[in-house]
Amino acid sequence: MTDQKDLNRTTSTQPAFGPPKSIIREYFEQGVITVIMALFLMTFIAQAVAVPTGSMQNTINIGDHLFVNKFIFGKSTPILGRLLPTREIRQGDVIVFKLPSDAKINYVKRVIGLPGDTVQIKGRRVFVNGKELPEQRVIVRISDSRSALEEIRTEEAPPGAKYKVYYSERDRDDEDISDFHSMKFGVREPYQVPEGRYFVMGDSRDNSLDSRYWGTVPRENIFARALYVHWSYNPRDPENTSSGNRILDMIKNANWKRTGTAVK
Repeated sequence: MTDQKDLNRTTSTQPAFGPPKSIIREYFEQGVITVIMALFLMTFIAQAVAVPTGSMQNTINIGDHLFVNKFIFGKSTPILGRLLPTREIRQGDVIVFKLPSDAKINYVKRVIGLPGDTVQIKGRRVFVNGKELPEQRVIVRISDSRSALEEIRTEEAPPGAKYKVYYSERDRDDEDISDFHSMKFGVREPYQVPEGRYFVMGDSRDNSLDSRYWGTVPRENIFARALYVHWSYNPRDPENTSSGNRILDMIKNANWKRTGTAVK
């Protein structure tokens, strides 16, 4: 039979070790853990990237803020291999990389040619290893400020096309465009991509400075793959009206329909 002393001893609510934590200390410890986890996430796994230019319109619009995967192109480890699988860079991937001429600048482009591939651009047609790359072409009106380009005509998608590319309206479908003479790689003649480097192009083909102009991207400059849009706001879009309050404008003029849009 259990006496009253034993009952009191077994049902005591006092902590076994040390005094109870204060609420302030608990919040502080939780905050520190959250910051450490966020820093780990941003450093090794994922990161938010803003897109200020239109070289990837309308796949990625001006003002889109992207969530990118920084782990996928890394080296696999036994511990994290199953949880965070890695793979090689593929043709068609939308990648984030350090500009070869200025490592402080992040660029977002689509991979066209892999190491060893031969690339040639003939007007609106792109050839890789002698075969035309299947891309669905859309004719648009180029704008330097609008978040998305006005689409005029969409051509039929060829077999195997997995993404769209955008060209400005013009009379001739050849290489006679205004900045043709500044292009150096893969335009006048076939260009073989060196080992350890990648040939990239923007989806807005007539509005993109890419491998046609400054060459290929070293593998070590590539650090992420674009995943999806988590927020979109372009303060220069003429369709937006200003209230005079920046915070309110960022909420009111944000393109919330873009949130969650996958980058393909």
